[in-house]
Formats: sequence, C-alpha cells, structure tokens
Amino acid sequence: KKHPMSFKTYIKNIEDKTGKTAKDFQTLAEQKGFTNNGELAVKATEITNWLKEDFELGHGHAMAMHAYIKGKRE
Repeated sequence: KKHPMSFKTYIKNIEDKTGKTAKDFQTLAEQKGFTNNGELAVKATEITNWLKEDFELGHGHAMAMHAYIKGKRE
C-alpha cells in the first residue's frame, strides 16, 4: 500500500524541482500581492494557478505550497 506523501516531502520535492525554497515562494507570494504581511489576500486558486503556470507544479504540490504560504509547517 502506497503511503501518502508527507507535507515535508511535498515541500522538499517542490524545492528540488524548482530550485526555490519554500521561503522563496513565501517571499514571491508577498511580492505578487497574494499575501499581505503574511496573511492571505487572495483565494487559494489564484496561488495554485500561479504555481502551476509559472513553476509547472501539479495540483497536490501547488496545494501543499499554498498551505505553506498560509503558515502550515507540519
């Protein structure tokens, strides 16, 4: 039985694929106006669409990074 990927594994895979750290994505989201002082300023779909289009992330990975940007760490 295949175990679901852990949150940390998703984040690490994204970092390996894009060469950007989760913190980099958090900074980019802030620069783009998706967050305001770390608080989400847009709907989840705006962030996941950006991650899919600009970084070719799959849906699961985009959702994981969205959660990170939102403040999830475990």
